[in-house]
Amino acid sequence: MFNKRSKVMFTSAILGSLYLIYIVYYFFNEVGTTQGAEQMGAALATTVVLPHIVLLALAVIMNWVGFFMNVKWGAISAGVLYSVSGVIFLLYIIFVIPMIILSFVGVSKIGKIKNKLENQESLKEA
Repeated sequence: MFNKRSKVMFTSAILGSLYLIYIVYYFFNEVGTTQGAEQMGAALATTVVLPHIVLLALAVIMNWVGFFMNVKWGAISAGVLYSVSGVIFLLYIIFVIPMIILSFVGVSKIGKIKNKLENQESLKEA
């Protein structure tokens, strides 16, 4: 499975997916289980964190696209979207730093994998 794909991008995609599942479950479960004034506070907190969640979801999608299609633009887009989601909500930037680093490392790994595949193709033709 990993002969023609980046393990780093896969790790980044798995971590991003797990974090996305956790944060969506945490915030949207919190709004549903509280009552009264707590529910209003939970809804306000969810509204404040919602841009972080949306950008995180887009980053995870781009991360999986970069992994499965083996394209640099997917990895770069994921890294940028992870970075923006961290800057949008600085309190949670610590959770996206590993994915940011892994996505940008994945860009170089995808480039190396593509060069290796092109060299193998040219050797087969010769």
